[in-house]
Amino acid sequence: MPSPSTPARPTKAEAAAAAPAIWQGRDGHSRLVCADQRDFLRGLPDDSVDCVWTDPPYFLSNDGSTCVAGKRRKVNKGEWDRSQGLQEDHEFNLQWLAECRRVLKPTGTLWVSGTTHIYLSVGMALMQLGFRILNDIVWEKPNPPPNLGCRCFTHSTEMILWASKSAKGSADRYVFNYDEMKQRNDGRQMKNVWRLPAPGADEKRHGRHPTQKPLALIERCIAASTLPGQVVLDPFTGSGSTGVASLKLGRQFIGCELTAEYAQLAAARLGEIDSAS
Repeated sequence: MPSPSTPARPTKAEAAAAAPAIWQGRDGHSRLVCADQRDFLRGLPDDSVDCVWTDPPYFLSNDGSTCVAGKRRKVNKGEWDRSQGLQEDHEFNLQWLAECRRVLKPTGTLWVSGTTHIYLSVGMALMQLGFRILNDIVWEKPNPPPNLGCRCFTHSTEMILWASKSAKGSADRYVFNYDEMKQRNDGRQMKNVWRLPAPGADEKRHGRHPTQKPLALIERCIAASTLPGQVVLDPFTGSGSTGVASLKLGRQFIGCELTAEYAQLAAARLGEIDSAS
């Protein structure tokens, strides 16, 4: 036990929360930190963000193959994307989703993207934690990579689950900008199947991330579920697309990314959009 004259060593969460941002927004609040999401999330205050949009590990790295630009490539993306087994993967999802629920305001909502490798676990975890699932969005890719095994249908979709922290009938009403979404859809109600292309070269000019999502997809989600000036969190920032979309829409952004290479890529993208806004 430390003596009274010896300052207590900060916890990992305190250290992550106090870590210098590798990017700081001109609004004085938006920031990106290179840290483990477990420590970073624990350092955030309760009820402090309005929305979470995130693209967590899918646990796809199993030494298999995929097709990239017409060539066979390994699907491996990094150790962070390797499955630790069904139970451990689900516990991982429960852990970070529980922290996201804690930091969300009572009116907040959360978006999580995934494929069959993860969204079933994420959906179950959301229900176990008391979230209310509002929609499952189907992102259809117009030009998906071919299925090299030829033993099942070509995978051309990903799912985005949208969930509310507040229960049905609660006085804490979540944001849904229905009229704006209807206007974006030529005056008709917007359906939950969205056909959008994968990120183009312009979105990758600062570098590439193996799981990068298109800005158009994230922008639509954030535009639908937040108001200008509100705070968007992404605990798996990757290449920074959530932050770029948030800043373009006049929202604040808080993010963390574990891999230094990708954190620097995200910081470059965020700096560019922030200086242009």
